[in-house]
Amino acid sequence: MKQGIFFEPGEGKAVSARGSSMLFKAVADTTDNAFSLMERTLPVSNRRPQPHTHEGPEGFYVLEGQIEFVVGGQSRVGGPGFWALVPSGVSHTFGNAGDVPARLLIIHVPAADAYFVELQELWSKGTPPTPEEERALMRRHGLMPVEP
Repeated sequence: MKQGIFFEPGEGKAVSARGSSMLFKAVADTTDNAFSLMERTLPVSNRRPQPHTHEGPEGFYVLEGQIEFVVGGQSRVGGPGFWALVPSGVSHTFGNAGDVPARLLIIHVPAADAYFVELQELWSKGTPPTPEEERALMRRHGLMPVEP
């Protein structure tokens, strides 16, 4: 018989990269790869993900701070309670737009936690990865970088 999965505040699968901390509440193994859900903290002036596309939607719900979302050419800044949905195949990126750390929930369909585990490995080396190393990692996980 399958059992529920419960996490108290601060619990989950912890990952960090680019100065951002992530706490996965749902991962591929627990959702049959249907989705992953993370709570993410973005530091002030954090490095944004390279604009990219992927199959499956991605949703963002702001808990604290101000986040700028750039989705398919539209740019919006949202605070607590703001929701942004990126449709499948649409270019997007996001980052902290405020002067304090920001926190948000992100849902990926299908699950994307394996990408973030490898991203953490890439960023945990002595020097930050090159943009091409990050793009190669993205491609391996079905994220397609959008060239400027």
